[in-house]
Amino acid sequence: MNYRVVLEAAWLVRDVDNVDDAIGVAVSEAGKRLNSEEMDYVEVEVGFTNCPACGEPFDSAFVAADTALVGLILELDVFNAESVEHAQRIAKSDIGGALRDIPLEIIDTAELDEEE
Repeated sequence: MNYRVVLEAAWLVRDVDNVDDAIGVAVSEAGKRLNSEEMDYVEVEVGFTNCPACGEPFDSAFVAADTALVGLILELDVFNAESVEHAQRIAKSDIGGALRDIPLEIIDTAELDEEE
């Protein structure tokens, strides 16, 4: 079976002034590390967090003392996996190998249609 696995990564960015700079640096650094491992098939984008007061989504980034924590969403397709759990282990192992010391959490796994 083929699956699309979505992971969340907690990316630390130092020496930034604002959220927009932090997001740009985090996405760029993650992309460079993945591309250096020839993993350009992994999609990288900023995650979203829901506001506890109003419930509206906003970029998952927080800056304090010129240091930011950015939540990134990493998405990849895993082919010929034996099960959902197998696809998740493959995805986490592949991405974890390229992004050492970056906390990862699987947030979604979906079976791909045959057309995808």
